[in-house]
Amino acid sequence: TECEKEPGSLLWIFVMVGNIVRGMGETPIMPLGISYLEDFAKAENSPFYLACLHTATVIGPFLGLLLASFCAELFVDIGSVGADEVTITATDARWVGAWWLGILICALLNLLVGIPFWFLPKSLVKEGETNEAEETSEKSVAPLQENDKNETKQTMYDFIPFLKALFHNPVYMLFICITVLQFSAFDGMISFMPKYLEQQFGKSASDAIFLIGVYNLPVLCVGYFSGGLFMKKFKINVYQAANIAFWVSLLEYLLYFAAFWTVCDTSPVAGLTVSYQ
Repeated sequence: TECEKEPGSLLWIFVMVGNIVRGMGETPIMPLGISYLEDFAKAENSPFYLACLHTATVIGPFLGLLLASFCAELFVDIGSVGADEVTITATDARWVGAWWLGILICALLNLLVGIPFWFLPKSLVKEGETNEAEETSEKSVAPLQENDKNETKQTMYDFIPFLKALFHNPVYMLFICITVLQFSAFDGMISFMPKYLEQQFGKSASDAIFLIGVYNLPVLCVGYFSGGLFMKKFKINVYQAANIAFWVSLLEYLLYFAAFWTVCDTSPVAGLTVSYQ
C-alpha cells in the first residue's frame, strides 16, 4: 500500500559509532588500572584493591539499571510530545521508553569523570617505600627516556611471538574460556530476563530492569568485596585462590542448575500457544 515505506534512516550509524568510541575509552581502564595497582601496591594489599575496583565496576551497572528504569518510564519523544497526547502506558507492548536520555546523561558523566585521569602521575612510590630515591631518579630521566623508546620498539617486534606464546599457555587459555562463558551467561541474563519478566509476570520494562538491578548486582558487589578482603586477611596465594574459585563456581553451577525445576506456566499468546478463535 501507499502508507508502507521502507526504513531509510541511517541514525543507527551514530549509535554504533558512539558505542565504538565508548568501548575504546572504557577498555583501557581494566588492564591499565590493574597494572597500575599491581605496580604500586603491596602484594598483600593488591587483592583488596582489585576487589574494590571490581566492586566499582558492578556498582556502575547497578546505577545504570536504575537510570534505565527511570528513563523507561518516560516516553521516547519526551520534550516534543506532551504527556496528555500519549494515550498508552508503560505496560503497553507499543510503549518505547526514552532510551536515548540515559546515553546523554552517561556521556556527560563519563566526560566529567575522565578529567581527573589527566592529573594522575606516570609513576608512584610503591606502597611502603620512601621517597629517598627521588633525586636519583630525576638525574636519570634522559637515559630512562631513551630506554623507554628502545623498549617500545622491542615490544612491537616481540608482540607476535609473545601473543603466540600466550595462545599456547593452557592455564591462560582456560582462564579466557571461563571468562567468556561467565560473561556470556551474564549478558544473556541482562538481555533476555527483562522481556521474560514482562511476558511472564506482566511487569513493565522499567519494573523489570529495576528488579534485575536490585536482585543481582548488589550480591555481586558483596562477593567481590568480601573475596578481596578474605584474600588480604588470610594471605591467599594463587594456588589456593584457584581452588576456592573452583569450588565456589561448582556451587554456583549447581544452584543455577536447580533453576530448571522452577518453571512457570506459559502465558497464552494468540497464534502461538492458543488459536485465534
